[in-house]
Amino acid sequence: MKAPRDEIGNALIALKNQGYPLVVIDSDLASSTRTDQFQAQFPEHFFEMGIAEGSAMSFAIGQALEGHIPFYVNFAMFVTGTAWTQLRQACYAGANIKLVGSHPGMDDGPDGASHHALEDLALTRVLPGITVLLPADAEEVVEAFEQAINIKGPVYIRVAREPMPVRDKTKVPRVMDIAAIEDTGNDFAILYEGTCLEQATSGYQGLLAEGKKGKLIHVACLKPFNEQRFCQLVKNVGVLATIENHTVNGGLAGLIAEMLIKHGINPRTVRLGTQDTFTESGNSRQLKAKYGISGEQLQAQISSLID
Repeated sequence: MKAPRDEIGNALIALKNQGYPLVVIDSDLASSTRTDQFQAQFPEHFFEMGIAEGSAMSFAIGQALEGHIPFYVNFAMFVTGTAWTQLRQACYAGANIKLVGSHPGMDDGPDGASHHALEDLALTRVLPGITVLLPADAEEVVEAFEQAINIKGPVYIRVAREPMPVRDKTKVPRVMDIAAIEDTGNDFAILYEGTCLEQATSGYQGLLAEGKKGKLIHVACLKPFNEQRFCQLVKNVGVLATIENHTVNGGLAGLIAEMLIKHGINPRTVRLGTQDTFTESGNSRQLKAKYGISGEQLQAQISSLID
């Protein structure tokens, strides 16, 4: 088990050592987001903007206009929600900025609803011109940073705080857009965003233990979305489930519903995530289970719909 956010600093350092004109911007959370590791090695390329997210985003745009590649790293709630107006302007300008949202969903459990980023996917994917990357385990975070720095334009990378397993890449290499990391049949398909790797895998394995056959699909790039590959993966499945550390409105579940309607695919569906509600303070794993984001809930709901 390893926390994906623990690789943020290492990923930034690796890119800087490769010669990219990278700068890092922080809003008083460097120790929590692990950017303090970058600061220790490259202090002249690290900018502490304090708790002033709109200004930090504007500063990032200015850095991009000067030819740098800024990575603005903050809690997901603040980098997408608090600074959304400035983010929208950055997308309008096509600014070459990279945003990293740690502590997404209910990962910042004890701080409660004000810090639970359950809308960040909806807020970002609605903006034209932005790429939204959803790496899962710690290894995938490093590779997503490498992917992002070679994309011209704004990129949002969502990085989990919670420790989770590191997936065996000898079976299926890191997913760049969307792919089945497990495929045993068409009874069901589980689509998950990166921060729900553990819950999705648990639910999948539980269903296999019941004798059911299905697909475990990682949506690693929410935008732009590979519609052709999506249709190939799910066109014959009986039950389709989405699971996300996010509200079911506007995020992964919203996107998949749009795609099913657009392409005329009609499986029975399950949407796991928060159900149009604000959450509460508590242990993040316990909160996720309370609001239905668990392998047990996933298994039970899918199983109930399979004939």
